[in-house]
Amino acid sequence: MAICLRYVDKRGFVMEAFIGLVHIKDTSALSLKEAIVDVLAHHSLTLSNVFGQCYDRASNMQGELGGLKTLIRQESRTAHSVHCFAHQLQLTLVAVSKNFDIKKIMRMTELYPDDFDESNMRALENQFVNYTIDVRDIDERFSNLGGLGELSRKLIETKKHLSYSLIFLLVKFALLLPVVTAIVERVFLTMKIIKNDLRNRMDDEFLDNCIVPYVEKKVFKDVSNECIMRIF
Repeated sequence: MAICLRYVDKRGFVMEAFIGLVHIKDTSALSLKEAIVDVLAHHSLTLSNVFGQCYDRASNMQGELGGLKTLIRQESRTAHSVHCFAHQLQLTLVAVSKNFDIKKIMRMTELYPDDFDESNMRALENQFVNYTIDVRDIDERFSNLGGLGELSRKLIETKKHLSYSLIFLLVKFALLLPVVTAIVERVFLTMKIIKNDLRNRMDDEFLDNCIVPYVEKKVFKDVSNECIMRIF
């Protein structure tokens, strides 16, 4: 099982990273969930950090009763399944554009009750009033943005994510939900390169340790040889 994460970094950029290839004993939803929990724990994360999940349409993944998405939602109610979330997501993408509809955005907060309690909802409404005047009508740096990604980066660049922290949180949620599957396909193609006829007996740990740096070259190219030698 290939596991990838999608997140918004400190600069406001949407990032997708392949973090590991996991051997699973069977393909039951419970086994898959246990494997995901273990991988997240290895990276000091828990299911409470998950705000979206996406798999293929197999019943063990998408099943409403005992599927993987349901098991994870039982522990993290904000871990919305992307396939089931298409309509709400479309509302959000329309709502957050510089012609946004505050009522539609407020509907999105209902999906994240742990992050938007009654107090935060009142604060969010106040932020929207100031945001409308400041960002949409006065600050020309926010004109002609090409989408939510550019809005996220511009908010951080101008430090306005501090003034409109709750609005910025909603923007991040909207950015996290779309999932690109190209990285997963690239992982499995890479596996055929690494585990070839001459290296077909490598164990799972060795395969994982080889495939992650291969796929995430741009991250590992900045790791110096001295750093690696100190670790070992």
